[in-house]
Amino acid sequence: MNILSVSVEKPEATNFILGHSHFIKTVEDLHEAIVQTAPHLRFGIAFCESSGPALVRRTGNDQDLIDLAVRNALAVGAGHSFFIFVENGFPINILNTVKAVPEVCRVICATANPVEVLVAETAQGRAILGVVDGVSPRGVETDTDVKARLAFLRTIGYKLG
Repeated sequence: MNILSVSVEKPEATNFILGHSHFIKTVEDLHEAIVQTAPHLRFGIAFCESSGPALVRRTGNDQDLIDLAVRNALAVGAGHSFFIFVENGFPINILNTVKAVPEVCRVICATANPVEVLVAETAQGRAILGVVDGVSPRGVETDTDVKARLAFLRTIGYKLG
């Protein structure tokens, strides 16, 4: 077995969700769930089918984000994994909806940070072991940092007052 680190390719501010699923209709159900929950989002989805023709299935409403999802799905290459790239919103807008899709087994990460996907590769295929999401902590927030965090949440509309 080989263990690989695959860096997620994306523009710096672009958010994505990486997850694991179990059925070919995942790509359609995720698409419908996103549109019904957050129709303002631009998104691209890619799903790695793990049997039959073993294709990367794709959908979305933004071709650049679809292409980005496909490139990352191919790079990771783990069966039944999926990528959702989003713009005009954040993963939090759709995270519970994604988790509630019956085919979704788990969400591995949801972030705009730089991410490395740790992948095990065997003769049979690939599996996601985990992710390195962003960087390690550099310290503990100060009172000034708390004020900045709260101001940021109000600026982006997630807290009132």
